[in-house]
Amino acid sequence: MTTTARNVTKSVCHLDCPDTCSMLVTVEGGVAVELRGDPDHPFTRGFLCQKMARYLDRVYSPDRLLYPLRRVGPKGEGRFERISWEEALGEIARRFTQIACSADGPQAILPYSYYGTMGKLQSSSLDRRFFHRLGATILDRTICASAGTAGYEYTLGQGRLGADPMAVPHCRFIVNWGSNTVNTNSHLWSLMIQARQNGATIVTIDPYRSPTAERSDWHIQPRPGTDAALALGVMHVIWRDGLQDDDFLERGTVGAGELRTRVLADYPPERVVAITGVDRSTLESLAHRLAQEQPSLIRLNYGLQRHGGGGMAVRTIACLPALIGSWRYPGGGALLSTSGVYDFDPRRLTRPDLSPPGTRTINMNQLAEALAGELPGPPIQALYVYNCNPAAVAPNQAKVTAGLLRDDLFTVVHEQFPTDSVDYADIVLPATTQLEHVDVHGSYGHHFVMLNTPAIAPVGECRSNNDVFRALAARLEFPPELFPDDETLMRQALDGGPSLQGITLERLEAEGSIRLNLPDQYVPFAEGRFPTPSGKCEFYSERMKRDGFDPLPTYIPPHEDPQIHPGLAARFPFQLLSPPRPQFLNSTFADDPRHRGLASEPSIELSSADAESLGLVEGQWVEVYNDRGKFRSRVALTGKVRPGVVVATGIHWNKLSPGQTNVNSTTSSALADMGGGATFFDNLVAIRPFVDG
Repeated sequence: MTTTARNVTKSVCHLDCPDTCSMLVTVEGGVAVELRGDPDHPFTRGFLCQKMARYLDRVYSPDRLLYPLRRVGPKGEGRFERISWEEALGEIARRFTQIACSADGPQAILPYSYYGTMGKLQSSSLDRRFFHRLGATILDRTICASAGTAGYEYTLGQGRLGADPMAVPHCRFIVNWGSNTVNTNSHLWSLMIQARQNGATIVTIDPYRSPTAERSDWHIQPRPGTDAALALGVMHVIWRDGLQDDDFLERGTVGAGELRTRVLADYPPERVVAITGVDRSTLESLAHRLAQEQPSLIRLNYGLQRHGGGGMAVRTIACLPALIGSWRYPGGGALLSTSGVYDFDPRRLTRPDLSPPGTRTINMNQLAEALAGELPGPPIQALYVYNCNPAAVAPNQAKVTAGLLRDDLFTVVHEQFPTDSVDYADIVLPATTQLEHVDVHGSYGHHFVMLNTPAIAPVGECRSNNDVFRALAARLEFPPELFPDDETLMRQALDGGPSLQGITLERLEAEGSIRLNLPDQYVPFAEGRFPTPSGKCEFYSERMKRDGFDPLPTYIPPHEDPQIHPGLAARFPFQLLSPPRPQFLNSTFADDPRHRGLASEPSIELSSADAESLGLVEGQWVEVYNDRGKFRSRVALTGKVRPGVVVATGIHWNKLSPGQTNVNSTTSSALADMGGGATFFDNLVAIRPFVDG
């Protein structure tokens, strides 16, 4: 009797999620037969979300792309023939060379990617080197968090530093500000529950009654896009009532006097109530409890920055912990991201020095305009898509689709599944999953470096990003030393600053994950010492003044705020928010039958009062629309939104949606105030009954 060998490999979740879970993959006879959470990881502790718990279904799905393909039908129809890798790479190399040698030059080639995988190698190493060396247009990857990161950085000196997540159980007052932590940061939520068991209060500030809001002790529901005004009102009450930490203000801040003068004069409670819709007693209580119940923590997340004033909103909220001295305590302060504490040197992996001086940059939120030839520089002749599904997730979808349909646009898509974007490709390349390639990971939700070891051989003829870019570089006769093997790249990634000292590839191969070189009790700004030009938390920022911003925190309303634009609101009376469904990760998993079944049909949540005024009933099909586009959904009267606000969770694939469009048919490619950020939640719409035909 022959016994098939079983072995267990340590893996890492690759999804764009702060938790970055450690996983154990059991392999038998070359086939992965079990995937489970790693109980020994100090932060993720063996628990996986519903998406990754069934990841093997995705790895072995019959719908996976397994071979290179070439388009044989009109763009958008998704009809292809199988070809060899030799043919696919040859065609890409030939077309890229042809474009690079044309009058428009290599800047007519646009790479388009985001964090479909968060690994350092497969997300941002040889891909960037390849396109830099080619001289292609540089993509500004701003679709998620760039506005808030910029605002946070102006204030604290680094956009991705904050409280230690592992210290959250010490907190007494926790505010999830624009954060659906239950679904988007579930392991941090478990630490918040520990804090509650120790006597803490959990508050959620969110226009939507999310699962986190439902499970919190207190839900505060402002109008969308008014978070900065609420924070300024909190500051007013704190200074008015003498709740500030004068010692920390003196030692650790710049501009406290100027900010105090502004908020006491310009943001009295009655004005803040009028802007936010939050009642005065709630505002006063929030200010008192945040200041007095220490340690207090503000967990910011990315949704609140996705409007015209999003960067300033995050900056304003980030000032609060210094005002009340929360940074003194373990677990206290603010938390947007932990990734800034990792001393990786991204330039070593991406080699921006290879890009010719003067190469243009295109903001990824403006893909629609780029494909339409509306941006400076040569027209885009080639698009290379990987780690992303722009045909579903980019804003202003109708215009994006029109660009993707151009017959003169050569499009390559490197993907695992036949996404919306694949349907517009000229060449499709099959991509590996996380179980089939190597990578090294940091995190933006904890402090561990982690190694992803391949558990199985690539399925079919799938190849990783790095393997493809090495092959293309060889075709174009780029210097081979610029495109080394993955082991060399991992060693380069780990050869960083102080927090990585002693963390070697050999240790990771033995241990799987290793905590960064940080003090056991990590309290980054207990003594002030912020990494700003002044060394202090900058309530007043000279850098912001030089960059053309108000140097003090202020309220910047959304581009499409109903109070500011009543004429527009008369035509489109609802503020539409489109947060993620827990069954999907952006558009990933939106094709999986199990996840689609759990997510159910696209729905639009609105208040009972608004439904009654429109004559709508539960379950009715409606069309949500504005001047940019439209999509269909069923009415859901969940009681989770205030009048004037509607919510459509997503992101559904267009081709699997009724009407072949999703919520991004209505979203705008207008940019936020800072960082070139996206404005997905800055979106006025109207609703009407859908009548087929």
